[in-house]
Amino acid sequence: MAHLPLNAAIFSPSVARAAASAAKDWSYIDSWLQRKFPGRGPPPFERNADTLRALLALASANEAADEERALVARLEAETLDQLRAQEDAQDAQHQNTTTPPAATLHSAREAILTSLESSLTREGQTALTSLAALALQTNIPLPTPTALGAELISLSTETLALDQTTARVHTLTSHLAREAASTASLSASLRPPSPHPHDDHDHDNPDNPHLHLQHHRRHSSLSKGYHPSSTLALQNLTTQRRIKHLTARVPEQRDKAASLARSAPANLSQSTSIPHLRREEEAYLSLLSEKRALDTQVRAFAGLPPDAELARQELEDLRAELRGLTARRDALFEGLVERETPRKGRGGPPARR
Repeated sequence: MAHLPLNAAIFSPSVARAAASAAKDWSYIDSWLQRKFPGRGPPPFERNADTLRALLALASANEAADEERALVARLEAETLDQLRAQEDAQDAQHQNTTTPPAATLHSAREAILTSLESSLTREGQTALTSLAALALQTNIPLPTPTALGAELISLSTETLALDQTTARVHTLTSHLAREAASTASLSASLRPPSPHPHDDHDHDNPDNPHLHLQHHRRHSSLSKGYHPSSTLALQNLTTQRRIKHLTARVPEQRDKAASLARSAPANLSQSTSIPHLRREEEAYLSLLSEKRALDTQVRAFAGLPPDAELARQELEDLRAELRGLTARRDALFEGLVERETPRKGRGGPPARR
């Protein structure tokens, strides 16, 4: 009813009750806003039913939060007073002890935490243990579900990247091992045999049978190693001769290329342009279509002799043969019609064949 003027007369009792209730709610909201925001309030154009409902819900939620916060603060104050009273009692009872106040606070804190943990359910204890273990493993001092989830996702990503890197390193190591084995095998096949330590002493004695045996073994070991192809020398000689021959022909080919370049037309670039090629292609296609038409016309005279008189005579013979065949066809057709036409006798039924 905020849209009604202040001096407007209200004759309906229900409307009057609703207006009184709205005025009471607005009075409560104005006082609450003055406490929270002194000197501020909603503008006149926002004073409607929707704004009133929203402000009432906000005020009730704020008061509930204030009451809860006041209750927690009162509980903390009472707990602190109890702890201080307990500390004073312990100090009065144990004046000669050397227990510091920090140890007393630590013991009280441990007692509170122990009582809280003992009051948890089995599921709560399991969740608390899991949360503490996960916080220790991830090195998060103040764990929250969001921080733990982000850390788990980061660890999963790093694990996957490490697995892929490990697989790549394993593949590279295997490839290097195979290449090293192949290189070692090739090096062993190309390495000459090491001389025997007694070769220097036996080299001066050509009649020593051990020297001949060592030479035989050396040659046999060399025969098992790498040997070049038997035709390698001939291939080298042939390649060198071919290179010399081609080298001698280079000046001749260069002169020929220069003469061709000089004899080329000046408008070579224009003759090889795309429009010129398109015109040439169109001319070629037109000539091709004309050739096909001429081939069709010439195909009708296939088999005729090249002489015009002989061709004309053969054409007349073919025409006479065509006329004879046409007359024969007509005679056969007339005979067939006469034979198939039914005949009637005098006063009797038609003759049967």
